[in-house]
Amino acid sequence: MTDTAGKRPSGRAPDENRTVSIETGFARHAEGSALIRVGGTEVLCTATIEDRVPPFLRNKGQGWITAEYGMLPRATHSRGQREAAKGKQSGRTQEIQRLIARSLRACVDLKKIGERTITLDCDVLNADGGTRCASITGAWVALSLALKKAKRSQALTAQVAAVSCGLTDAGAVLDLDYIEDSNAQADTNFVLTADGGIIEIQGTAEDKPFQESEFFELLRLAKLGTARLFEAQNKALETA
Repeated sequence: MTDTAGKRPSGRAPDENRTVSIETGFARHAEGSALIRVGGTEVLCTATIEDRVPPFLRNKGQGWITAEYGMLPRATHSRGQREAAKGKQSGRTQEIQRLIARSLRACVDLKKIGERTITLDCDVLNADGGTRCASITGAWVALSLALKKAKRSQALTAQVAAVSCGLTDAGAVLDLDYIEDSNAQADTNFVLTADGGIIEIQGTAEDKPFQESEFFELLRLAKLGTARLFEAQNKALETA
């Protein structure tokens, strides 16, 4: 097992989330929106409903959920060039937006939304690690609000949130910020449901292979962390 004698740079306990807040209605023109703050990471998530579906779903009586993800140029320490200026999206951007879309499609009965497309836009305002996890967690709130507005709340089949965990000098820890993430020996992202389901797990050993026992410790931490995120989501929806 990894040495647990070290301390986290933030001073948090190994099983402690960063401070989380979710503000709904931030984008007043969208069918659903949520500004999620997870520590120093801030992501604006919006949901747009359109009466159309991709060509492969026409006349099949079901809808579709897709996602787009991006970072503002100064979301990070140095300015990043807008991908629109480069004329193409990076592989990282494409991978993250596909993850967001997969995660949200897994919690919706697409037949119950009819032939409509719901686009989830996740724009990172400030990045301090865990942007994909914050995007999924915030996008679920925006999606819930959009479905409610469209009187399709019954299409929602599960509550979804995501959190990162990793193996660091402080041992197995929950909800990595940028400093921890950039130096972790192993980095994992867990997309889980409130009823105990697993949608997706991404895990990478950065230094040397990690052990099964370490993986299950990371999963235990992820369950603790997402339980707190589910509470934050519910609180946001109650006050929407």
